[in-house]
Amino acid sequence: MKQLHDTVWQRRGISWIWENDAFSEVTKAGEVISLREMIRASKNWPDDLPSNGGNTLVVAGLDACLDLLSPAEAEEWLADTLKHVILSFQDAYEGDAALVFWLPGGQRRLKVQTASDAVTWKCSAPFGGEILDFGRLLWGEAREYPQEIILANGNKPAGLFHLRIT
Repeated sequence: MKQLHDTVWQRRGISWIWENDAFSEVTKAGEVISLREMIRASKNWPDDLPSNGGNTLVVAGLDACLDLLSPAEAEEWLADTLKHVILSFQDAYEGDAALVFWLPGGQRRLKVQTASDAVTWKCSAPFGGEILDFGRLLWGEAREYPQEIILANGNKPAGLFHLRIT
């Protein structure tokens, strides 16, 4: 998978971050909205976003939502509801804003298959042995586009970035 050493993820595209340093580079705790608030906002996106000088919306709770659903329900919800909200966000801001999902512990849950660059999500108990084909559900077969976010002060991935989901 390609690595992103740039800060474009803070201003454009869709990201899933798990490192505290990445979080603090783009937002403050009081600016983060819940997944439920994001879905509600998708009916009428605000003109100004709360983080990063109005360029970024940081959302928490995706991991908890997926944990509450069975794998089959989670797959349906990701492919239908969440993907629709992401597409709506991209359209509303014409690609000139960033949607960032805060996933503390995401490095243990989101796995990149090195041979294919497929991205999977490891389910939690009681479905701990199952995985979701996260990348296929959200960005289809465009596997060459997601990139690992590498912060300036480190060499391990701080998250994943996708410029535009189609």
